[in-house]
Amino acid sequence: SLLYLQEPSNKRVRPLARVTSLANLISPVRNGAVRRFGQTIQSFALRSDSKSPSCAQKSCSRSAAPTPPKRRNSVLWSEMLDVNMKESLSTKEIKRQEAIYEMSRGEQDLIEDLKLARKAYHDPMLKLSIMSEEELTHIFGDLDSYIPLHEDLLASLGEATKPDGTVEQIGPILVKWLPRLHAYKGYCSNQLAAKALLDQKKQDRRVQDFLQRCLESPFSRKLDLWSFLDIPRSRLVKYPLLLKEILRHTPKDHPDIQILEEAISIIQGVLSDINLKKGESECQYYIDKLEYLDEKQKDPRIEGSKALLCHGELKNKNGHKLYVFLFQDILVLTRPVTRNERQAYQVYRQPIPVQELLLEDLQDGDVKMGGSFRGAFGNSDKAKNIFRVRFQDPSPGQSHTLQANDVFHKQQWVNCIRTAIAPFQRTAAAAELKELPELSEESEENNPSAPNIKAQKRQSAMSGVTDMELDESTSECGSILDSEEAKGLKTHRTPSGHRKTREKQLSGKQKETLV
Repeated sequence: SLLYLQEPSNKRVRPLARVTSLANLISPVRNGAVRRFGQTIQSFALRSDSKSPSCAQKSCSRSAAPTPPKRRNSVLWSEMLDVNMKESLSTKEIKRQEAIYEMSRGEQDLIEDLKLARKAYHDPMLKLSIMSEEELTHIFGDLDSYIPLHEDLLASLGEATKPDGTVEQIGPILVKWLPRLHAYKGYCSNQLAAKALLDQKKQDRRVQDFLQRCLESPFSRKLDLWSFLDIPRSRLVKYPLLLKEILRHTPKDHPDIQILEEAISIIQGVLSDINLKKGESECQYYIDKLEYLDEKQKDPRIEGSKALLCHGELKNKNGHKLYVFLFQDILVLTRPVTRNERQAYQVYRQPIPVQELLLEDLQDGDVKMGGSFRGAFGNSDKAKNIFRVRFQDPSPGQSHTLQANDVFHKQQWVNCIRTAIAPFQRTAAAAELKELPELSEESEENNPSAPNIKAQKRQSAMSGVTDMELDESTSECGSILDSEEAKGLKTHRTPSGHRKTREKQLSGKQKETLV
C-alpha cells in the first residue's frame, strides 16, 4: 500500500473490468502448459464478454498495435556471389542458376510451412480439444508424410551444388524425383471435403477465436489456415513453370536440355493424373449432396458421372438462385438448402441429359426478368448475361432461362455446354444428313413449315466446334486442379460472311444453338 501511495496522483490506471480476456495479455509461446493456461483463462473471459459488450468494445479500441508479420528472406542467388565469381559467369548462366536457386528455395519454404501447419495449428487444436482427432485428420490429411519427400529433393540439390554455389546438372535429379509427386493424389482429392469441414467448424466460437489469434501472430505472415493447407497444391502447379524457366536459360548444347524436356513431360503427366483423380472426387462429393424430391428425377447418368465440367450459381427467370451442375452426361439444376448445418442441393425439376440438351444463347434485353430482378436493370427490366437450356423434344415442356453474374461467367457456361453437347450433335447431324433429302438454304428460308430443329442441326454441323481452355481464376469450370499455366478461352468461330448469311436467313425467328 505504501508503494501505491507514492505513485503520481495523475497516473492513468486501466481498470480490470476493461480487460475482457487475460489470454490477450499472454504472448504466443511454445510451452504447451502455458498455452493451455491461456486457453482456460480465455474460456472464462468469453463468458463475461456476453454480459458486458460495451467493455469489450472499449478494450478492442485500446489494444496494442499488432506485431509486424514475419518476412521471408528474398535474397537473389546473384546477390550472394562475390564480384570475381559474378564476372566469370555469363548473363544466361546467372539466370539459369537463379532459376535453380528459386526451385531450391521454394522447397525449403514449403518444408517450413508444412511443419508450421502441424506445430502451430494441428497439435495445439488437438491438445486443447478445440477439434477432435478425427476432424483434424480429415482437414489436414497426411500432410506430415510429404515433408520427407521434399526434404529428399532439397538434399539432392544440396549435394549437386558446388562450393562456388553453382549447379551443373539438375535434370537427372528431377527425372528421378518428380514421379514421387503421385503421392499427392489422395491429398488433393480430399481438399474439397476438407475445406467444407473447416468452414463448418469456423462457426464454433473456440475455433474461430483460435484461428484469429494465429492470424494475428507474426508466424502466420497474415495467412489463414487454409492458405497453409493449400500450399502443396499451389506448389505442384508451379513445377512446370519452374522447369520451363530453367530450360529457357539452359544453353542448347548443355546435357540438361533433353533431360529437362523429359522432366517437364513427367510433371505434366503427374498433374494430369492428380487432376483426373481430384475431378472424380469432386464429382462424387457433389453427387452425394444431391436430394431428390421425386424418384423420377433420379438418373443413372448422375450416379455414373466421373467428371464435373462446370458448376456454380445462376438465377432463373423469377430471380430465384439455383446451383447448376453440368456433369459429363447430364445437366442438373438444384436449389441450395441447409440440413443440420450442412450444405445440400435439392434437385429442381427434371435433369436434362446432355444428348437431349438444347442451348439458346440469348442477347441482352431479349428477355424481361421478374422477381428480384425488377429494378436491377434500370427502367427497362431487360436482363443481361442470359441463356436458355431445354429439352430438344418440346413434349416435356421444360425450359430454363438462366442468368450469370457477368458476361465472362455467361461465356464460361455457354462454352462448357457447347463442348459437352458437341459430340452428340455431330453424331445426330451426320445420321440426319444421310436420311433426309438435301435442302437448299433458299428453300428452308421460304418454307416456314420446314422442320426448324433439323435444319438448324445441319447448319450447326458446318459451324465448327468450340474448343476451350480455362484460366486459373475460373475454378468452377474445366480443369479442376488449377494451373498457373492454363490459358484463356480459345474459340474457333465460323467465318463472318457465313455468319451474316445465316443471320439474314434466320431474321424474324428465334435463334437456337445446337453446337
